[in-house]
Amino acid sequence: MKVKVIAFGIAKDIIGGASLDMTIEHGTNVGTLKNHIAKTYPEFKELAHFNIAMNEEYAQDSDEISSGSEIVIIPPVSGG
Repeated sequence: MKVKVIAFGIAKDIIGGASLDMTIEHGTNVGTLKNHIAKTYPEFKELAHFNIAMNEEYAQDSDEISSGSEIVIIPPVSGG
């Protein structure tokens, strides 16, 4: 199935744009997607961590991704 992955901040720089389309297997969970993203874009391994939001809510690694879900990469945030 196809999903659109949206990126912000440093994640946008790493993937080279604001979004990308990915094809994943039915039944893929967020943790598997994060691992795939880190393998495809090794720069993510240099970050302390990154989170995924699915359909406007933070997602757990065990959450299954549904067809048509909006996926957002949320990089570490710093500031004061």
